[in-house]
Amino acid sequence: MDAQLLTYIFVGSSFAIYIGIAIWSRASSTNDFYIAGKGVHPIANGMATAADWMSAASFISMAGLIAFLGKDGSVYLMGWTGGYVLLALLLAPYLRKFGQYTVPDFIGTRYYSNLARLVAVLCLIFISFTYVAGQMRGVGIVFSRFLEVDINLGVIIGMCIVFFYAVLGGMKGITYTQVAQYCVLIFAYLVPAIFISILMTGNPIPQFGFGDTLVNTDTYLLDKLDKVTGELGFNAYTENTKTKIDIFCITAALMFGTAGLPHVIVRFFTVPKVSDARKSAGYALIFIAILYSTAPAVSAFARMNFIDSVQEVNYQEAPGWFKNWENIGLIAWKDKNDDGLIQYSAGNALNEVKPKFNNNKGSSGERALDNKPDMTNSNEVYIDRDIMVLANPEIAKLPPWVIALVAAGALAAALSTAAGLLLVISASVSHDLLKKTFMPSITDKQELFYARCSAVVAIFIAGLFGIYPPGFVAQVVAFAFGLAAATIFPALFMGIFYKRLNKEGAIAGMLAGLVVTSIYIINFKFINTNLNSSENWFFGISPEGFGFIGMIINFIVAFSVCYFFKKPPASINQMVDNLRNP
Repeated sequence: MDAQLLTYIFVGSSFAIYIGIAIWSRASSTNDFYIAGKGVHPIANGMATAADWMSAASFISMAGLIAFLGKDGSVYLMGWTGGYVLLALLLAPYLRKFGQYTVPDFIGTRYYSNLARLVAVLCLIFISFTYVAGQMRGVGIVFSRFLEVDINLGVIIGMCIVFFYAVLGGMKGITYTQVAQYCVLIFAYLVPAIFISILMTGNPIPQFGFGDTLVNTDTYLLDKLDKVTGELGFNAYTENTKTKIDIFCITAALMFGTAGLPHVIVRFFTVPKVSDARKSAGYALIFIAILYSTAPAVSAFARMNFIDSVQEVNYQEAPGWFKNWENIGLIAWKDKNDDGLIQYSAGNALNEVKPKFNNNKGSSGERALDNKPDMTNSNEVYIDRDIMVLANPEIAKLPPWVIALVAAGALAAALSTAAGLLLVISASVSHDLLKKTFMPSITDKQELFYARCSAVVAIFIAGLFGIYPPGFVAQVVAFAFGLAAATIFPALFMGIFYKRLNKEGAIAGMLAGLVVTSIYIINFKFINTNLNSSENWFFGISPEGFGFIGMIINFIVAFSVCYFFKKPPASINQMVDNLRNP
């Protein structure tokens, strides 16, 4: 069977499993819908947390970023894994002990204010929709390339699957679906990595193959990669080009942003006991480390294979995978010297890259083919970094079933995180806005109805983000992490460890972090993109790292403002003391 038919079988089978789990674990109460009845085993919760946390950015985009950034890309590994440790140690057990449904619920109760709750909901929705945009773009890429359907239809199919297990099953359905999705995505990530590691280095363990010699040579993989990238005009793969302050800020923003991600935090509300929250955090870290320790090897393999496959190859004889990705606009070639050979080197192949939708190929693609070449350099190849993991098995000429498996894994990663985010949005609307603020008299049954209705609306909006994506996956996700670091994390951290912080300080801090970080990122990433360079950044800090500065501003504003107003009531101090008791 060819790769496309196998992809239909693998993807169709996985979707059938997800739908079956949703029907089996249908939520019958708000307790089931919001926190799975607090009955999830720590190991299952650890797997679900790993799937929820390892999004399309982790599966699809992270290795692509590292493949092109080299050592500079290590900030994503350090930031995301370090942030999870921060979350597990500083927040998860205490929030589980609080015992409610949502992050805004904690903030509204801790800061004894519906306004604080509303600000938290605003930040949470902003973060979640920003994050879900990257997931839906990942869904669109997989469907348009591997299933050769219109990107709009692909996103709609993804929306329908999420609808089944998010709207029908709620957190209960999502949890057990994410257990299955973790199994799919980790298997799909490891199998091609092991294959390629054996082919390139003879070592079956990718983490060791990453530092091993190439087959039948005494040359180490990284030494070869440094040499080749240097000859093509790129920076050496193992050298940093970012400034130390930018590396520090990006890592910190990703760390504190991870610790403030609402869809990950809420996972710790689903276990029976506080001790189970700690255990599930440990299990999740192990499950996450399996993929994250493999990612550097996948990145190096992908970059090396890509260069070997296209460099100096006659375009008419280009490998099939190149033409396949070119057809959907995620690779483009411009023959600048009219020799018919593909020349890949440093520099932009095109003057500008503009997305085009609904083209006759039925994808987000052919976006680069109509743009004029950039004649200031010799590079003739445009490549979207989001495709490196997806294209890697094809580039390495692995069996068709491996290609199909990777497609199913990418969809599992994107849909698992999308479902978690959409449920967070749904719970914030139905529980925090309606039940806790505007409609306190509604029954449990009515609240469950509103939760499902808000999930439907959230899924529809997420679908629009998939059809009209605002940027490549990791770019959009970096925005979400920056916002989480600048808004949610300080409010949670100080809410647990600083009893003096009152509602006025918390509200002012969250708003300050949200406004400052949003303006900075939107300015450089979406408006004045021509100014997005280190000489124009604040102290050389990139938009990906500015969430750390927004977090510091949040802390400063919150500390300053709180002393102009009354201390929190004694009941709040007692609640905080109770949270911090073991």
